[in-house]
Amino acid sequence: MWRKPLDADEFEAPKGKVYIIDERCKGCGFCVEFCPRNVLEESEKFNSKGYHPPDVANPDDCVHCELCELICPEFAIFVLDEKEEKERRKKRQKKAKGTKKAKGKKTSKKKSGKKGKKKGKKKGKKEGKK
Repeated sequence: MWRKPLDADEFEAPKGKVYIIDERCKGCGFCVEFCPRNVLEESEKFNSKGYHPPDVANPDDCVHCELCELICPEFAIFVLDEKEEKERRKKRQKKAKGTKKAKGKKTSKKKSGKKGKKKGKKKGKKEGKK
C-alpha cells in the first residue's frame, strides 16, 4: 500500500456484519453498486416478489461504514458492529441460562396481610357553606 497512516499499527478498523431482509428487497442494486469495499454482490436467488436480493460475498471486508444501510430505499439491509454483536450474544446466552435455572426452582409468593379492601368514598359532611 503506497499510502498508510503513521499510527496504522495502533488502530484497528471496525468490522461490521451485514444483514439483509430478503422479503423487503426490490433488487435495485444500490447497495451492491455503492459499497466501497465490494462486500455485496448480485445473487441468483429470488424472493417472494420475484426480485434478486443481494448476497454478502465478502463479509470480512465490511468496515461498518453503513453506506448500504443508508442508501437502501426499502430499509432491507442493516449493519451491526461485530464487537457489539458478540457482546449481545453473550448477554442473550447468560439470560437464557438464567431463565432455565429459574424455571427449575419453585418460587414462593408471599401473601400480604391485606385482604380485598374496598375503596370507596368517605361518608361525612362537607365543610364550607351552610
